Amino acid sequence: MTGALLVVGDVVTDVVAVHPQPLAPATDTAARIRTLPGGAGANAACWAARTGTAEVRLLARVGAESARWHERALVDAGVRPRLVIDPEEPTGTVVVLVGEDAERTFLTDSGASLRLSPADWAPALLDGAAHLHLSGYLFFADSSRELALVALREARARGIPVSVDPASAGFLATLGPERFLAAVAGVDVLLPNENEAALLAGLPGSAGVALAAAELSRRIPLVVVTRGAAGALVAEAGRITAEVGAEAAEAVDSTGAGDAFTGGFLAARLAGAGPADAARAGCRAAALAVTRPGGRPAAHAVYSSWPSVSTAPDLPTL
Repeated sequence: MTGALLVVGDVVTDVVAVHPQPLAPATDTAARIRTLPGGAGANAACWAARTGTAEVRLLARVGAESARWHERALVDAGVRPRLVIDPEEPTGTVVVLVGEDAERTFLTDSGASLRLSPADWAPALLDGAAHLHLSGYLFFADSSRELALVALREARARGIPVSVDPASAGFLATLGPERFLAAVAGVDVLLPNENEAALLAGLPGSAGVALAAAELSRRIPLVVVTRGAAGALVAEAGRITAEVGAEAAEAVDSTGAGDAFTGGFLAARLAGAGPADAARAGCRAAALAVTRPGGRPAAHAVYSSWPSVSTAPDLPTL
């Protein structure tokens, strides 16, 4: 498969606090705190650019106060960004609390990120694209969900495969699993983690992730469920077709591990890998991701210009 990867998703500012001791209520807890660029869609795009050879594009919405900083971080990661500047809301912010076990808890202010709308879209964004990836966060707000549905319809009309990462079990529960599945009907690849898979399949956790993956693959052709240190499961046509082990890693911060898996998986698929080999590539990327704070790979300053598409002529062009 040749052509570009277009990611439509979220760009946020992560405030990552790694605290080796449990949080102490009503007093201080020592932590190492960093402000880093993040966002599930942006992270996945950066990992796809790092691990693959395809051109990677990103459409997202940010606030004016940090637009240039986020643009430069994406460019340095090898991504060609189209950032729409929101005239009212600041860039989304996520406070990431990372405990001694490297597991993370999010406090999320979506800000401008979920204010993407059909007005920010242009069909030319798909020119030369071989795959469209939609961040699941888009489906949790009315405006961005409308944009996601427009992009999905246009990609399918062109015969471009589409993938979705459900992104958040908490937000999925609020929206409703059936409503989410109805919205993503027609996608080719679903990339949930095991909690999201169980929720979407309507099964208790005790039923097992394999059953959830198999059930979901009756509705979506290819389902790849990430399981953290247990690796990933690949399901097609109602059955498990591959079980892929995780790569060994000394975890520091699990923030963005799923996004890294998505980026590695999609880059491998664009290079022609089958589902199982692509899942192995995703596991390799995830293993790298957990060894460093934040959700992005280290920047490597690769850039060539992608002609901007004027989706909001009255806003500054980045």
